Amino acid sequence: MALVFAGICSHAPGITGRADRADPELKDGLYAAMDRLRLAMEASKPDALIVIAAEHFANFFMDNMPAYAIGMGEEYEGPIEDPDWLNIPHTKIPGAPDIGKRIVSEVMQTVDTAYAEEWKMDHGIMVPLHFLTPRYDMKVIPANINCQGPPLTPLHRAWAFGEAIRRAADAVPERIAVVGTGGISHWPATPNSGKINEAWDRDYLDRWTRNDREALSAYTDEETLRDAGQGGFEIRTFNAVAAAAGGQGDIWYMQPIPIFAVSCTVGVMDIV
Repeated sequence: MALVFAGICSHAPGITGRADRADPELKDGLYAAMDRLRLAMEASKPDALIVIAAEHFANFFMDNMPAYAIGMGEEYEGPIEDPDWLNIPHTKIPGAPDIGKRIVSEVMQTVDTAYAEEWKMDHGIMVPLHFLTPRYDMKVIPANINCQGPPLTPLHRAWAFGEAIRRAADAVPERIAVVGTGGISHWPATPNSGKINEAWDRDYLDRWTRNDREALSAYTDEETLRDAGQGGFEIRTFNAVAAAAGGQGDIWYMQPIPIFAVSCTVGVMDIV
């Protein structure tokens, strides 16, 4: 059929795990934007949701780290973290093995992606799913871009991965939604955790809404580490969605929430 929906959202574990410690007005605004994202995605009537995420050594480790991976499992489970810490109960998530296999086969025409029939989901996918499919009744195809263990895939290759996802989604008869999850500037698990570079974030999102391929691919990892922390490497997931959608973006919510350790973001992009 085609790609029918493209969006982005933050996945910081504090969004659910430390919700009671955030400014209620900011938290409620973020939650409302996530609900709006869910309703918009549901209105597109997808048969499956591809979540392009940046997992955190939950499945892939430095002994064998793929730059890209896509799930082909019958079902998945998560969160891999303590459910009480994340405030998300442990559950099973339906997969789409047949669609996933066809997506992988088409992506491999241009991008050498790994694939996995087993996948334990961490907060990078579970926090978005908590809002986007709260009954866990939508078929999910996880996709990962290594944003954690250098050397990282270059930004222009992450763009090519997004283009391959788009081509694959358009090639299958089912209706496919894609959501990229990650943070912009943040310094997780470091003494600077909670630090946010709002100016850098707003400049990045301006580039994203314009779908400016050259500007989105212009960051070096050294610049990103300096200005946006190691968490900023996760812009690869948002860039991939821009490449897949091809249109102009619209940011529905963006507010720095230090207790969540990131500028919390929700947005959509036109599909052209």
